[in-house]
Amino acid sequence: VQLQASGGGLVQAGGSLRLSCAASGRTRNKYVMGWFRQAPGQEREFVATISGSGTKTYYAESVKGRFTISRENAKNTVYLQMNSLKPEDTAVYYCAAQIDYSGTIYSASWEYAYWGQGTLVTVSS
Repeated sequence: VQLQASGGGLVQAGGSLRLSCAASGRTRNKYVMGWFRQAPGQEREFVATISGSGTKTYYAESVKGRFTISRENAKNTVYLQMNSLKPEDTAVYYCAAQIDYSGTIYSASWEYAYWGQGTLVTVSS
């Protein structure tokens, strides 16, 4: 499966952005989806994940209550709604996918086999 992330940009602190991740290719499989981010000079970190059915979600503590992950399986698209953005949210955001039919959610990057190219989010103070 191929993943295409979009929606990044420059926003002021306190603002909002919605990222999208469109999947193409072998979309008949059921995938757990995740968002990760990598700030300059830092390691890639987990942000949020959603199960294949969309019934389970899990967030990093740093974004809980501000970010919402969702999916539209009919459109093969996953979203990350980001509200109350902070300068420390500045990073390249990546979407990731892993085939899963068990309903599990994953928060470790090594658990994902497929990655998009990333979209830059810059939050100014």
